[in-house]
Amino acid sequence: MARDSEEWAAYYAKTGARPPRQTLLFALDQFDRIRSAHGRLAVDLGSGGGRDVIEMLRRDWSVIAIDAEAAAAAALTARDDLPEGAVLETRVATFEDAVWPGCDLVNSSFALPLCAPDGFAAVWEKISISLKTGGRFSGQLYGTRDSWAGRSGMTFHTRAEVDEILSGFDVEFFEEEEDDSVTPRGESKHWHVFHIVARRRGD
Repeated sequence: MARDSEEWAAYYAKTGARPPRQTLLFALDQFDRIRSAHGRLAVDLGSGGGRDVIEMLRRDWSVIAIDAEAAAAAALTARDDLPEGAVLETRVATFEDAVWPGCDLVNSSFALPLCAPDGFAAVWEKISISLKTGGRFSGQLYGTRDSWAGRSGMTFHTRAEVDEILSGFDVEFFEEEEDDSVTPRGESKHWHVFHIVARRRGD
């Protein structure tokens, strides 16, 4: 649904101040066990107000932040907690149209379900191909019992479908959550969410 730039700006200001997602923190900690992040590249799909991007930059990652809304890039680059010397590039594009180079991490917190069903497979293929061997995906997919299931332009998965999507990965963290709460905009919602961190296997 379309929203004006002022509404998006208010949304990003509200959500951007929240702490980074636990899936991202888990993935970053897994990388930290091997070596420092210097020279590593992350792509954040649906970067929003930057709650995850800031944490990656703080840990010395280079980041390409992609969001369909120009207001997201504006909110991110205007943050007063951007680390000095951060290597950050913002791009305004839908997931279907976005292109990005090979990378070590693709993070997409609560954003991939916003792909339309007829475009999801191609977006996931781009994610898989872009990840270097040993690279990771961190993020969420929505389950079919989510109260938004059936909304136009969104994709929902059964547990079996999620297992198939992750068949080329070693799953390091997986949690299926169902909960009743409210969205950042104050709407009551039943959540059915798969929280995922998965490592790409070698060819």
